Amino acid sequence: MVRLFYLEGMSKNLFPPENTLPRSAKEKLLNQQGKAIWMTGLSGSGKTTIALALEKALHEKGVLTQVLDGDGIRGGINNNLGFSEPDRMENIRRIAEVAKLFVQCGVVTICCFVSPTKIIRSKAKEIIGASDFVEVYVNTPLELCEQRDVKGLYAKARKGEIADFTGINSPFEAPDTPNIELFTDKNPVAACVEEILQKIV
Repeated sequence: MVRLFYLEGMSKNLFPPENTLPRSAKEKLLNQQGKAIWMTGLSGSGKTTIALALEKALHEKGVLTQVLDGDGIRGGINNNLGFSEPDRMENIRRIAEVAKLFVQCGVVTICCFVSPTKIIRSKAKEIIGASDFVEVYVNTPLELCEQRDVKGLYAKARKGEIADFTGINSPFEAPDTPNIELFTDKNPVAACVEEILQKIV
């Protein structure tokens, strides 16, 4: 309670700088529009693999991008967070705020996060802005995700060595109406990337 009160008190004394360059000026400089490509799906679904291929394809088209990946973020700015429901929410809140900064600079920001619940993804969309948020559901069967699991996380979760692991002992809520839905058990990475490009370029 004290911590929340302190933070609320601090927020009343914050004054963001005025007269900063508008987003439109930065997008004009880059000759592109900022977007957040929010990729959600189970661990091992192929989010990062597709994101890296998408980044390369966009780079070849002269588009400036930034990939934000779960492992990288949790090893850095979110290294103090666990996997409880409140920590997952805070993890996504911070990520969304970072993504928003990139988008406001005109950067196409590819976000690869399990983000397992509809509430969590809704919060990210709210922070980034609905018009800048492209939800991509990487729909891969759990069995295939387990087969791809080079880290052995699913096996550990099934043995009870990892708590709150999405898909095993923590639920994943599939999006109802994603902007794009990819089926990696049926289509190769190149086809998935092409599908995203057709939507966003």
